[in-house]
Amino acid sequence: MDKVITISREFGSGGRELGMKLAERLGVPFYDKDLISLSAEVSDLEEEAFLHYDEHLPVQQESLEQLHYSPFSTIYEISMSDQIFLAQSCVIRKLAEEGPCIIVGRCADRVLESSINLFIYARMEERIKRMNSLETGVSPELMEERIREIDKKRRDYYQYYTGCEWGKAQNYHLCLESSLVGVEGCLSSTLAYLQGLFK
Repeated sequence: MDKVITISREFGSGGRELGMKLAERLGVPFYDKDLISLSAEVSDLEEEAFLHYDEHLPVQQESLEQLHYSPFSTIYEISMSDQIFLAQSCVIRKLAEEGPCIIVGRCADRVLESSINLFIYARMEERIKRMNSLETGVSPELMEERIREIDKKRRDYYQYYTGCEWGKAQNYHLCLESSLVGVEGCLSSTLAYLQGLFK
């Protein structure tokens, strides 16, 4: 296996766990939140900025009508979100040059040109159940609201930076529904897919 595998996932679908298990099985590095500290190291930005703006869209503070167009206008400034996306993209490309690995999220499937791209999704009730097993004391209604909010943030971020539709099957090589077979079933399916790919 000589390619990078990227994993996009609905919140609570088990995509991160799948990535960790897949990396362990294949004997390759796994990157998720690690990309934040790695990106901070190679840029002039503080790690706190990456944590704050991670997967956030740029926010226009003023309306375009109110801005004065001059060489020093704020409209020409690169937003913090854009700076962070660019820094993470550079790190993702650098990691891909170093060899095969698993990268979760951060539009890695569009940043890289020849990766194998997975999308993991699940039924809402299963996602609520999964998240509540990790965070006890949250009502199912509140957890569903949080899941939908994070999914929307991921969808908007992906659309903004790639121009592609998040979760659309044609944008990935393999889409897996984790509700019926769990993370282990998704792992077996992915390994079978990879075995067929590299015969």
